[in-house]
Amino acid sequence: MGKCTQCSNEIGELPYNPMPEWKIEGPLCGKCYSSKLEEFYPGKHVRVNRLNESD
Repeated sequence: MGKCTQCSNEIGELPYNPMPEWKIEGPLCGKCYSSKLEEFYPGKHVRVNRLNESD
């Protein structure tokens, strides 16, 4: 898929787009995206799978 612009690791199936206020150009891997979320938006962040297994 491509490489993360922060850690240079290969991005899996889903690249993450950085928020404009992060001033980052290019895709992020899930780990770096989560790290930036914690850095810019302190607090508890819980990922929820919005799709059911039947979708």
